[in-house]
Amino acid sequence: MRVREEFSRFAAEYGAHNVIQAKVARKLIADTPGTPQKLLDIGCGNGTLYAALGRPVERFVGVDFSESMLSHHPHASYVELMCGDFNDPALFKKLARERFERIFSASALQWAQDLDAVFRSIAAFQTPVSLALFTSGTFKTLYNTAGLSPLLKSAEEVMAIAARHFDADYEIVHYALDFESVRDMLRYIKRSGVSGGRRVLDVAQTKGLMRNYPLGYLEFEVVFITSRNG
Repeated sequence: MRVREEFSRFAAEYGAHNVIQAKVARKLIADTPGTPQKLLDIGCGNGTLYAALGRPVERFVGVDFSESMLSHHPHASYVELMCGDFNDPALFKKLARERFERIFSASALQWAQDLDAVFRSIAAFQTPVSLALFTSGTFKTLYNTAGLSPLLKSAEEVMAIAARHFDADYEIVHYALDFESVRDMLRYIKRSGVSGGRRVLDVAQTKGLMRNYPLGYLEFEVVFITSRNG
């Protein structure tokens, strides 16, 4: 799978580029009611959400499909790291052996092959959730300038799918990240994981974008899904 290959390829330097992902993780933690002690992080990567947590807990289970990413995740006596793909129902059957107090996912589930099925699997835990997904407003001007369709679902589509499974509050948040040049911007896209390893532009489109992109920053759009019941 190309997504996995790209995340693994840049795992060692991912932490230097995941600026927006870190902001998303910090907001998820800040918006979490109470101090849950048994946590599941789906798509944990190199530990961005764990770092945002900033406190020890009774149990923290982090799941990611990239062994390379997991190798950079912090360790502690209460941390268990598991290699698994949230697109595989077998992962959730394995995780169902435990009871969690809250399920997190920061900046990962937008790459679900079947988002409805993944949400259904998460909802089956009957556990409060704090989820954040990038949506089609991410790189909006870039796509418009290049004449491309977005890779991701719209915020409205994500919320409609989530509403089938969760009693939750929804918030759409926009971020911007400044760059010195379009070349730096494209390098960031490749190395940060925000494109999921998918080739966004061909050579001609890249040259056109470097000539015509009107902004000095990239746009990001994120939907936050937070359970009302805890």
